[in-house]
Amino acid sequence: MSIISLLLTIVSLMGVQCSDNDGATPAPPPITSEELDVSLYLSTYDGIAKFSKQDKSFTQASENSNPTITINTGETYQTMDGFGFTLTGGSAMHLYNMSSSKRLALLNELFAHDENNIGVSYLRVSIGASDLDPYTFSYNDLGAGETDIDMQQFSLAPDKAYLIPILKEILAINPDIKIMGSPWSAPTWMKTNGATKGGELKPEYYQAYANYFVKYVQEMAKEGITIDAITVQNEPLHPGNNPSMFMPASDQAKFVKSALGPAFEAEGVNTKIIIYDHNADRTDYPISILDDAEANKYIDGSAFHLYGGEIGNLSAVHDTHPDKNLYFTEQWVGAPGNFGENMLWHTRNLIIGASRNWCKTVLEWNLAADPDLKPHTDGGCTECLGALTIDGDAVVRNPAYYIIAHASKFVRPGSVRVDSNMPSGLPNVAFQTTNGDIVVVVLNDSSDKKQFNIELNDKMTLVELASKSVGTFVWKQK
Repeated sequence: MSIISLLLTIVSLMGVQCSDNDGATPAPPPITSEELDVSLYLSTYDGIAKFSKQDKSFTQASENSNPTITINTGETYQTMDGFGFTLTGGSAMHLYNMSSSKRLALLNELFAHDENNIGVSYLRVSIGASDLDPYTFSYNDLGAGETDIDMQQFSLAPDKAYLIPILKEILAINPDIKIMGSPWSAPTWMKTNGATKGGELKPEYYQAYANYFVKYVQEMAKEGITIDAITVQNEPLHPGNNPSMFMPASDQAKFVKSALGPAFEAEGVNTKIIIYDHNADRTDYPISILDDAEANKYIDGSAFHLYGGEIGNLSAVHDTHPDKNLYFTEQWVGAPGNFGENMLWHTRNLIIGASRNWCKTVLEWNLAADPDLKPHTDGGCTECLGALTIDGDAVVRNPAYYIIAHASKFVRPGSVRVDSNMPSGLPNVAFQTTNGDIVVVVLNDSSDKKQFNIELNDKMTLVELASKSVGTFVWKQK
């Protein structure tokens, strides 16, 4: 062996790279010393971290071979109205029955917009009873054979016990919170079966029911509560709940164009009219109504749940009628809940999926229940796990609380969804807030820990997420 060969062999055994050729092993990417103003809030599959702020700093990275999520603030989509919950009558009852000091602390935690709280900015309430009230009611319940087409006997009395007082306390904390109202049923005297469950709205009472909506908005306004939007009917294709009412698309179109829209217009009601409010498997329902020019002119957009269909279906509604808004208004967590699985599914499909498919809101069902999952009506949901379990003054925070917190704390109303690519196994969604902050929610959908980059304004941040974990990354505007 020559001396040169011997020296090369020794150098090779020492692990020293002595070649400039293309086949040489590259050195690890250097990390610059520039520290970036980035925060990470983390939830792990095992629940050890639940929307926990991580005590770590991030620095700018050089080019490397990791997957990269690239944020493009130059390409924008919908403006967000917010993230939140349905405040059912039962939820309001549990909150109301807490001691005043504990309730105030909890409501601040939920609705205050500051560093210490999760900043919920959108609520859905039921117009009349939902199935998570102690009993069924409307605001115009009459005796057998009676009618009241002019709403002379309309009364918000059932909501004055719990719901309205709680809404007033919430509004004192966050006066800008938006509220959507959704009916589970019309008053029974307007229905074909005269019952709270099932049946249809009689055509001769279309105008009376429109008057009912007008009166609801006006009477809530007298209480200091602005109803930003209403949906025409909760789950119109599911007449098996209690309360419920079947309303096919053709009937909803007729009701909107012949009664509800003109009534709102005549009375100067600015509350948005939103159609459908049911599953993603029947996008033909809202599209058919929006295709009706007479109905279309009164409609702000369509609302969706995800108990059927795929979340990606919603973009077809946007693409068909891009001038109309989309809202995601309900998804339950079944008791007893599974933090890891619930966090993965809801983040993938709702926080990321609904937002990437044009929804201006993402709402979980429901805000609160007691340890026995009560109250509910006879025939209502017996397995709906609240975002909170309230037992007197004791509060347990359940999966939906943390799912919503990952977005609500930072993606406040007026934030705009901006473009981001989707590397394999890293579903994500990005937003720019009104003050210029960038918020990116990322799910590591794989079974392995992932190291990846997030690129913003030509600067790459090297980050990692544990297997099946969720991270909210926040870039503060300097």
